[in-house]
Amino acid sequence: MRVLVVEDDPELSRAVVSGLQTVGFAVDAAGRIADADLKAAVNTYDCLVVDRGLPDGDGLDLVRRLRAAGARTPVLMLTAMDAVPDRLAGFDGGADDYLVKPFVFEELAARVRALCRRAEQPRPPVSVVGDVEIDTARRRVRRAGVLLTLTVKEFAVLELLTARAGRVVPRADLIECCWDEMAEPMSNVVDAVIAQLRRKLGPPALIRTVRGVGFVIGADEAAGTP
Repeated sequence: MRVLVVEDDPELSRAVVSGLQTVGFAVDAAGRIADADLKAAVNTYDCLVVDRGLPDGDGLDLVRRLRAAGARTPVLMLTAMDAVPDRLAGFDGGADDYLVKPFVFEELAARVRALCRRAEQPRPPVSVVGDVEIDTARRRVRRAGVLLTLTVKEFAVLELLTARAGRVVPRADLIECCWDEMAEPMSNVVDAVIAQLRRKLGPPALIRTVRGVGFVIGADEAAGTP
């Protein structure tokens, strides 16, 4: 899941970005509305976290423009403007949630995760592919009943592959959903994580490569290589 944090306070922005990355999100950051406009135009996000008091205007104006353009990306307003009229204006302007500063990071992460789930197609809390169980709520993976230890990035990639089990997931989709804008599309980061996943999942191979396209999980009939 990929998130855009729009916050002009460098220290707070770094803390929020780092915290969300730690719990499994791919995160981009913008310090101005103009930067956020550009990033939202060229990237697909599962959630936006937007401050209101930005150097070039009210972050709520950004949300209003996105909604007017038809964007349905969930938005969490993260701001010190805590009066009831401010909160009402946020919801009326198109925000889906409103969290007042100062805040507890665990609550922020829970709200962002809930907004991302709201935007997704409904799926069971535990997905099964072959003898692999992926518990998305607890972020646990078992194969043949054995608990596996995965990194945040490995879990994110496995979760996306599992959500599309039986279909080829293009390399570009993995980069878009599981990495932030600092990832180089032509680098081998995806191959490295896939290799780590295959090693940890063990035999028989569950993830297959479709040359020139991407990767598929749980479909033996798909043309590809281990």
